[in-house]
Amino acid sequence: MAVRPSSDRHVKDDYPWWLVALVAIGIVLATVIVTNDIYAQVFRTVVNGVGITVFVTLVAFVLATVLGLGICLLGMADSQVARQIARFYIETIRGIPILVLLFYVAFVGAPALVAAYNFLISPLVTSGMAEPILVRDLSLMWRAIIALTIGYSSFIAEIFRAGFQSVDLGQIEAAKALGLSRYRRFRSVVFPQAVRVIFPPLSNDFVSMVKDSSLVSVLGVADITQMGKVYAAGSFRFFETYSIVTYIYLILTIGLSLALRRTEKWLKSR
Repeated sequence: MAVRPSSDRHVKDDYPWWLVALVAIGIVLATVIVTNDIYAQVFRTVVNGVGITVFVTLVAFVLATVLGLGICLLGMADSQVARQIARFYIETIRGIPILVLLFYVAFVGAPALVAAYNFLISPLVTSGMAEPILVRDLSLMWRAIIALTIGYSSFIAEIFRAGFQSVDLGQIEAAKALGLSRYRRFRSVVFPQAVRVIFPPLSNDFVSMVKDSSLVSVLGVADITQMGKVYAAGSFRFFETYSIVTYIYLILTIGLSLALRRTEKWLKSR
């Protein structure tokens, strides 16, 4: 009776025909863009939004990772009050759709933040040492970044928590017995082992943020999607425009996924 290979071996031996197919489709589309004036014009217009998309994604993800790590550590604190605050934040933010959060931060949170800032510096304004700021001084792009940061930080906090709790408790107790401080235990024992568990879902969230950054177009931020919307509205070339928008997003997300998968394999080999 034949023995079926293990699933890991089966996956390892699979040739990435899906990638070959995608590369072939990408080459065909690139050829069309080069040879067709309409597609070339659409591409030149839409590609202007790549810089904004990359900037929003990178800044929001870095801030969300830092905030998520802070929320995670707060949730693992000895204080019950701190743990309840962290859990309240995580459960509340995870229950709000990213699009709703974008609107709330942009049109409710930003005015409230500006009003609070002006109230705090009111003595300086009265004395002529500072000037009050207006709501329009806080750009829509930064409101979108703040919203994405808040929205993703709750999910990233749970990723960190799962990673830290995956470390065997006996190793932590052994580190305590050796007299290592809490910081040294975290740096030398917990984090190096947890990062291999944390990295795959964290990289998935990074790719997801590239896609969710398209939501900032609802605020008029000139990202890839917004540039496509403006061009399609003026030219009525909806098929060509959104084909190019899809093509650019696939290049970004698939390229990023392959790079992160390579990094994940490197971490496992280490």
